[in-house]
Amino acid sequence: MRQDTVAKAEAEPASRTLMRWLQLRKSWLATVIVLIVLPHIPGLDGNFGRSLLSQMGIAAVFALSYNLLLGQTGLLSFGHAVYFGLGGYAGIHLMHMINAGLPIPMPLVPLAGAAAGLFFGMLFGAVTTRRAGVVFALISLGVGELVFAAMRILQGFSGGEEGITANRGAGPHPFGLTFGSQLQVYYVIVFWSVLAAVLMAAFLRTPVGRMCNAVRDNPERAAFIGYDPVRVRLIVFSVAAMFAGLAGGLHAFNYEIVAAEAVGAGRSGAVLLMAYIGGVHSFLGAVLGAVTITWLQVSLSDYTTAWQLYLGLFFIAMVLFAPGGLAGVLLMHRPIVKTRAFAGVLQSYAIALVPALVAAIGAIMLLEMNYRRATQPDAGAQMRLFWVDLDTSTIWPWLGASLLLAGGAFFFHRCRPLVAAAWQRASDEARAGSGTPREATP
Repeated sequence: MRQDTVAKAEAEPASRTLMRWLQLRKSWLATVIVLIVLPHIPGLDGNFGRSLLSQMGIAAVFALSYNLLLGQTGLLSFGHAVYFGLGGYAGIHLMHMINAGLPIPMPLVPLAGAAAGLFFGMLFGAVTTRRAGVVFALISLGVGELVFAAMRILQGFSGGEEGITANRGAGPHPFGLTFGSQLQVYYVIVFWSVLAAVLMAAFLRTPVGRMCNAVRDNPERAAFIGYDPVRVRLIVFSVAAMFAGLAGGLHAFNYEIVAAEAVGAGRSGAVLLMAYIGGVHSFLGAVLGAVTITWLQVSLSDYTTAWQLYLGLFFIAMVLFAPGGLAGVLLMHRPIVKTRAFAGVLQSYAIALVPALVAAIGAIMLLEMNYRRATQPDAGAQMRLFWVDLDTSTIWPWLGASLLLAGGAFFFHRCRPLVAAAWQRASDEARAGSGTPREATP
């Protein structure tokens, strides 16, 4: 009887511990569940949807690794693709060896990318992290161009512009998995992406990880309390390079090809866009930026040849009007979500959205017509836009687009006081409920 009582007393704390553990990690568990279900949702259950999700997972790991540098440590790198690309080359060469008979399961290929990223991160970081700020950014740019040129020269290793290919299906098949379907590849990418995100979040909780912000904001004070800023920067740089290499290994596993562009400035610029559009100082922002940029690159390019122009305009708009990125916009609403006045905020958004869409349609018409006439003069004056046939040789499409842009912009400007008033009411209610004098402004 006494033993049963003791066992019951021991079981109750264990159950409470488990519930507390699940409560603290409910966001991670929810994320895993969503990622498992996503490729089975209608619209994403085809090869295109699953391929898009796979690319987003790879981009998320790459963007999170860049967040360790720029967002957490303040190191603006223009050559972060170096470690992504070298990790990709390490992964594709390991795949070659597996194809030749090396008994290693294909899902472990990304580890080769992580090892290469860590090695080259320590090698190049020993030089680049001696300085911060503009000097670091310029050195990283030089390293990026140096490695890109080397990949063009060492074609036996890199394959040059044509790249190196391998077959992920030719090798050991653990649990009967051949990796011939995109769904199997997606789940491998999800596993490594979630593991990488968890490890990076855990790294930020270590003493070195917590010193990242101190080194970013006040390196002199960090040195005063006993932490060497150069050593902290080197450690963070190496860890970020390791996870960038892991993303490169996932890239090799997903595409079965790695070319010299993987280390180029274009990919470094893409991860920079992900960081700023998603939110530089936010862990969530890196993921949002990666998802947004990947979607724009893959989907928007199917509708217009000027997709890079729209991407640039979107980036400029985010930097000017939402410097906190998409994550900052979401977090800005957190204090007012539970207020009754939040419904009024959503209503004001819906009202302002109408003229904003009208202005956007006018701007898109002007951009597309100009782009068509400037880059494709041989295609003629006829074009189809928004399911309407337009003759750009006449004044009417240009006049209509200009009126839509001007009218939409005018009425959107008139809606701003309505949105501001709704925000003020929600902010006052949130302050009254929390008892804090701080104001929340859009």
